[in-house]
Amino acid sequence: MVVRIVSIVLLMAFSVIASADEQVTYAPGKVVYDFSSPDPKVLAHLLDRASLLQNLYGNNPFDASIVIVVHEGAVPLFASANQDAHADLMHRASSLAIARLQGFGSGDFHDFVALVPMADAEIVRLQWAGYAYLN
Repeated sequence: MVVRIVSIVLLMAFSVIASADEQVTYAPGKVVYDFSSPDPKVLAHLLDRASLLQNLYGNNPFDASIVIVVHEGAVPLFASANQDAHADLMHRASSLAIARLQGFGSGDFHDFVALVPMADAEIVRLQWAGYAYLN
C-alpha cells in the first residue's frame, strides 16, 4: 500500500514537471536561509541560490526580503580578519546573524553584518514574521 502511494505521488510530480511547457512565475516573498557550513564553496552555492531567487523576485526590495542567518562553523568566513581570503564572497553576502559565543564582536565583521544573540531564535523570529525557511 505504501509503495503505491509513493508511486502515485512520484508519477504525479513527474507528470507536472514533464508537461510544464510554460514559464512558471512566483510572487515575491520573505525567505530566511540557514547557513552553518565552514566551506566557502557551500557559501558560494548558497549565495548563488539567494541571488537567483532575488532575480526571480524581480530585485524588488519592497516586495521581497532574503535573509541569510550565519552561525556555527560558518562564522569565521565572515570575520574581517579573513577578508582577503573570502573577499569575493563578502562582496556577495548581504547579511549575517550570529551568537557572540565564538569570541567575535561587532567590530570584527563587515559593516553589513547584524549581530543577534542567537541564530536559532532569529530564525524563529523571521519565520513568525512570514519568512519561509530554506536550508
